[in-house]
Amino acid sequence: MAQRNLVFRAGPGAYDIVRRHGFAPEQIGTIAGASGGAKWLVLSQMDRVILETVIPRLQGPVHLIGTSIGAWRFACYAQSDPIAAIERFEDAYIHQSYSDAPDIHEITAKSREILAIVLGDDGVTEILSHPVLRTHIMTVRARHIAAAEQKQVLAAALVTAASLNAISRRALGWFFERALFFDARDLPPFFDVTGFPMQRVMMRKENLVDAIVATGSIPLVLSGVKDIYGALPGVYRDGGVIDYHLDLPHSDDGRLALYPHFFEHIVPGWFDKKLTWRRPDPVNVERTILISPSAEFVANLPNRKIPDRTDFQSFVPTERMRLWRDVVKACEPLADELHEVIEKGELETRLTPL
Repeated sequence: MAQRNLVFRAGPGAYDIVRRHGFAPEQIGTIAGASGGAKWLVLSQMDRVILETVIPRLQGPVHLIGTSIGAWRFACYAQSDPIAAIERFEDAYIHQSYSDAPDIHEITAKSREILAIVLGDDGVTEILSHPVLRTHIMTVRARHIAAAEQKQVLAAALVTAASLNAISRRALGWFFERALFFDARDLPPFFDVTGFPMQRVMMRKENLVDAIVATGSIPLVLSGVKDIYGALPGVYRDGGVIDYHLDLPHSDDGRLALYPHFFEHIVPGWFDKKLTWRRPDPVNVERTILISPSAEFVANLPNRKIPDRTDFQSFVPTERMRLWRDVVKACEPLADELHEVIEKGELETRLTPL
């Protein structure tokens, strides 16, 4: 094979299973998607390959679990024409535009506008009735002063939460509780996850859109979503606050989790990004296969990095849009390589321990 642009890492159980018996999509029981905003643009080409080569071979039920942008991607996966949905999402996301000084209300309205494009007329119904995929969305319900929408009050709450989180991750439970919106047809392996208070809300047509918006509602950037149908009253925010890269049980015994990711590592929570010692629970990734672009590949991307929210400040809109289109185009080799690895059965020779 030519230059290797992808890194394949696996938890001990997945590593053993694949090295001994090979890999088949039929082994997958969960597909995971992390928070990360514009970082998802390095995955959109790989998403197409997964949708074309993996999803049709799945043996259901297969659980989709996402926070923030991961949940938005999976809102595409579970539609009847997922490739078309990914293409709508990619186009609308790249070409989002704002006034010169957008406030939180303008950004929130744009978020709902993009989601309406992604879902189209029938997306909600298709997601809730997909024959194989079970979509689950993790959000957080803000507690105490973290529920405030006044900028100064919320900022103070976040600074306090970040400071206490550096001492103990469990301290986040004073400010936020998990709120899992789940497909009740089949309960997922993370349904009874512990570590933080958690509310479980059955997903239905009346709350699916709000749940997707809520899990992408970055504090101080977008407004929280208030009083979601079927859930406890309150303000719901970005699920990545607690579950940035999904430090929760990924898969049931005997099944594997597929995790297309921006990075070669997993950061438990939003406030842990600079806490290099904070690692996920090894039990949670026991049967997980993490697929990510290599550091060398990223270093050769346009602008030499994965896109992120800072691009909105660093570039004028036309430059940012052009840059993001160039990044998506530059990631076609990732898709080609993933397709080759899957179709030629090369995964077992490419795996390294996670």
